[in-house]
Amino acid sequence: MKEYKIGAVRNIGVIAHEKAGKTSIAEAILYDTGATDRLGRVGDTSSIMDFDPDEISRGITINSSLAYCDWKDTKINIIDTPGSANFIADTQGCMRVIDGAVVVIDAESGVQIQTEKVWGWADDYEIPRVVFVNKMDHDRANHTHIFDNIKKIFRYEPIRLQLPIGEGNSFKGVIDLLRMKSLIFSGDGNGRFEEGDIPVDMKDTVEQQRERLIETVAETNDRLLERYLDKGELSGEEIREGLKNGILSGKLVPILYGSAINNQGIQPLLDVIVDYLPSPEDRPPVKGVDLKTKDEVYRKASPDEPLSALVFKTIADPYAGKLTIFRVYSGRLNSDSTVYNSTKGVKERVGQIYYIQGKKQTGVSSVYGGDLAAVAKLKSTVTGDTFSDEKNPVIFEGIKFPEPVISFAVVPKAKGDEEKVSASLSRLMEEDPSLKVSRNPQTRELLISGMGAVHLEVIIERLKRKFGVDVTTKPPNVPYKETIHSSTNVQGKYKKQSGGRGQYGDTWLKLEPLPRGKGFEFVDKIVGGAIPKQYIPAVEKGVIEATGKGVLAGYPVIDIKVTLYDGSFHEVDSSELAFKIAGSLGFKKGMVECNPVLLEPIMNMEIIVLEENMGDVIGDLNARRGKILGVIPHGHNQVIKARVPMAEVLKYASDLRSITGGRGSFSMEFAIYEEVPNHISEKIIAETKKETDT
Repeated sequence: MKEYKIGAVRNIGVIAHEKAGKTSIAEAILYDTGATDRLGRVGDTSSIMDFDPDEISRGITINSSLAYCDWKDTKINIIDTPGSANFIADTQGCMRVIDGAVVVIDAESGVQIQTEKVWGWADDYEIPRVVFVNKMDHDRANHTHIFDNIKKIFRYEPIRLQLPIGEGNSFKGVIDLLRMKSLIFSGDGNGRFEEGDIPVDMKDTVEQQRERLIETVAETNDRLLERYLDKGELSGEEIREGLKNGILSGKLVPILYGSAINNQGIQPLLDVIVDYLPSPEDRPPVKGVDLKTKDEVYRKASPDEPLSALVFKTIADPYAGKLTIFRVYSGRLNSDSTVYNSTKGVKERVGQIYYIQGKKQTGVSSVYGGDLAAVAKLKSTVTGDTFSDEKNPVIFEGIKFPEPVISFAVVPKAKGDEEKVSASLSRLMEEDPSLKVSRNPQTRELLISGMGAVHLEVIIERLKRKFGVDVTTKPPNVPYKETIHSSTNVQGKYKKQSGGRGQYGDTWLKLEPLPRGKGFEFVDKIVGGAIPKQYIPAVEKGVIEATGKGVLAGYPVIDIKVTLYDGSFHEVDSSELAFKIAGSLGFKKGMVECNPVLLEPIMNMEIIVLEENMGDVIGDLNARRGKILGVIPHGHNQVIKARVPMAEVLKYASDLRSITGGRGSFSMEFAIYEEVPNHISEKIIAETKKETDT
């Protein structure tokens, strides 16, 4: 493999909303640079980047995928990222390790919700970027509208490096405003173009946009601005210098035009990537914590620094094993060596190191700071872990992934597959940190939680395809509880005669409600030996077991205090079993007398929406029996804080998407149990009894 200096490496993420053309751009880049001899197409087996069967069948990117190529003696590592809300979490992990981004915008649809989200992440990570307006050949392409759309939504004015020549069916090329040349694209998909003069009918517009370009570049630097004001012009070298510095600082975002599916405009994009987006050397050193001193330390992209790297993706394969993909920030890692996982505090044996080209792997002897690579079959390492030199241990901040928004209960179709399902889901969680698996201790359901219904559908398909496990899914049961409203004193007595030794246990219990959230309390107030001490734990055990199934609908009982204050015993017939049964009988009898009620889990929710959607969302929450706690401005959005019954938001992800046109997001967590309204409680009790009877 050819070795590259750090300054000749580009780590580029292709980011956008789904269907904007990210993968088509990545495929065209690989073709134009000679990394592949055919132009891959999304949705079939020719695609290098979308090679997963789920991606081929659905025609969308589900997993971020890696490839590399060479353009003008520069190695470009490309990460093609998902743009669907169901799989966008994978994109967030990749944003941690890229140095520059190509933001793809559909020339017809404009800026869409997931493009807004990834643009915000690029802001958070201070990632320099270039905008590529794709699908300029489509009927409703409108570059002026797209430019205004970018300004309105991002509140940021990109800088035009090109002007399109025509749009829709008449799109045939662009004007390069830096070189003042027309680039007329080939129509046969080979990626080439012919340079020519500027069309006469565009000269005035081109001159205006060229002047605007120079003004914008000059405004990024006092020295350049002074020269521009003094002479009214900048040299080509000064424009390029100011443009690069402006892009690297985040002050400028250039905009280019083309059609990825026709391989038009890709080579000028490659030139911009190489000439203006940063190498690892151009990026600030990455911050970590020295594990020995606990002080902040910084690692810069140099082979002379101690080794440090961050794992940003894991691929689980039931046959080939686990593939760990990482970004080396500093130092050097060799094949057939040992690396220190400073997150876990363990050593890992590194076998062959690979460069990744879609689903293919190419072995290399070593990898240096600033580059991306992979290694197979590490035992303990997972996404978000840090590698470092054991003598100079450093740990980087882990990768934060969005919280799941929807859950399903999964049931194996074949009896005895429960352990196999759990083990297979654990493997899938290794490669997909946005997937959560848990078991509800009350309902005993195995729950999978993810970013959307499609996300969980893909997980189910992978369970079957990769691990041979077939399951069915259903909405999870709501973990209702029961409690009491009033107090009572009640006798629980168990007496049984069977000819020989009998059973006798006699208890007097006081049941009273506790404040919400206090759980269960048992108090022993027996005096004078009314019940021998050795039997009191049995009474408590019987009461606790009885709380597991309330008298209304069989749900667990909470927020109740039970006091054992009197009773009697038989010297021969009394036993632990008798007093356990007596305690259980007394509790059940007392529950009926204490005005029992049904409780439901209430969730704390934060819903982030545009101001224009706020009224509709609040109205919908009110219809779901929600309580609005407040509304807080957040950037261009509004954050609605609310408490809503869990039963009303089991499918909220899809409902919110419908209300907001996909521009809303939310998070929620358990808050407290509250009493279910009478009319709803009656329905739940009736349904539960019906299920029990059948």
